[in-house]
Amino acid sequence: MAAAPALPGLAARLRAFVAACFAGPVNTLITLGCLGLLALFLPPFVNWALIEATWSGTAATCRAGNGACWAFVREKFWFSIFGLYPFEERWRPATMLVILVAMVVASTIRRFWNRWLLLAWAVAAPAMWILMQGGLFGLPYVQTRLWGGLAITGIIAVFGLALGYPLSILLALGRRSSLPLLRWFCTALIECIRGVPLISLLFMAAIMVPLFLPQGVTVDRLIRVLFAYTLFTAAYMAEVVRGGLQAIPRGQYEAADSLGLTYWQKMRLIILPQALTITIPAQVNTFIGLFKDTTLVVVIGVFDFFTTLRAALGDPNWLGFPTEAYVYAATVYFVLCFAMSRYSLALERRFRAGQR
Repeated sequence: MAAAPALPGLAARLRAFVAACFAGPVNTLITLGCLGLLALFLPPFVNWALIEATWSGTAATCRAGNGACWAFVREKFWFSIFGLYPFEERWRPATMLVILVAMVVASTIRRFWNRWLLLAWAVAAPAMWILMQGGLFGLPYVQTRLWGGLAITGIIAVFGLALGYPLSILLALGRRSSLPLLRWFCTALIECIRGVPLISLLFMAAIMVPLFLPQGVTVDRLIRVLFAYTLFTAAYMAEVVRGGLQAIPRGQYEAADSLGLTYWQKMRLIILPQALTITIPAQVNTFIGLFKDTTLVVVIGVFDFFTTLRAALGDPNWLGFPTEAYVYAATVYFVLCFAMSRYSLALERRFRAGQR
C-alpha cells in the first residue's frame, strides 16, 4: 500500500523531463539531434555487443561470428582480477578483495564513523598485506611483482587515497598557518609535487629512491609506489581543502575564538566539518581522477587491472579482440567511478538536509 504514491510521482517527473527536453526550439533541436545520434549508433552497438555476440567458445568460434567476443573476457576474467598471482594461492587475493570491499562499504556508512572504524582499518590493513605477501602463519611467500590485476588497483587506490586524505588536511592547515616556516614548508611541498606529473614521481620512487638508501637496505617497490601515490594525492587534495577553508566566513573563526576553543578544537568541531562538506564535489572529482591515474603504475612494471588486460591481448591463442578488452575495462572503471559520484551526491543531500 505504501508504494502506490510512487507511480504518480514518477509520472510527474517523466512529464517534467519531457517538457524540459522540448521547451523551446533550441531544446527541441538538441533533443532531436541526440535522439538521432542514438538511433544511428545504438542499434548497431546492441547488435554487435548482445545479439550477435559470442559468449563462450574458442577464438576460432569468435572469428566465425560477426559480434563481440565476450568469450575472450570470460577466458581472461580471473587473470584481470589476480594478474600473475600463483593459481593455487588465488584464494588469498580473493579474500583480501572481500575484506577490502567490506571495509570500504563500512567506511561509507555514517553511523560507523567513529574510532572503532579506525581501529578496524588498523587491524585490516596489515592483515590484508600479510594475506597477500605471506611468509607468516604458514602462508607461502609471494613477491609483490606477481601481484596484479584489479587486486593491485584496489590496494593502490584505496590505501593511497585513504592515507593521502588526512595528510592533505594537515598540508592545507599548514599552508594557512601563521608560522612562517611551517607555511613555507607546506607550500613548497604542495607546489613541488603538483608541478610534476605522477609518472615522474613514480620513476623517482622506483629508480632514484633506492640509490639514496644505505647499502643493504631495500624497500619493497610496491611500498615506494604507495608512498609516491599518497604524496601526489595529498598535494592535490590539499588545494581542494584549502579552498574550503578559505570559503568559510571569517565570522565562524571569530565565533569559535569567542568560545575559548583551542586551535585544534576550533578546526575539528567548527571549521573543518564545514570546509569538507562544501568541497565534497571537488573532492570526489579529484578522487575519481586520482583513481584513474593508478593505470600509470605500469611505467615501473606494476601490472594493474588495465595493464593485465593489455597483457592478455598478447596471448597468441586470443589475438584480435582489443575492442572487447577495452570495453570491459571501460565498463569496470565507469561502474567504480559512477559509484563514487553517486555516493558523493548522497552525502551532499544528507548534509544539505542537516543545514536546512
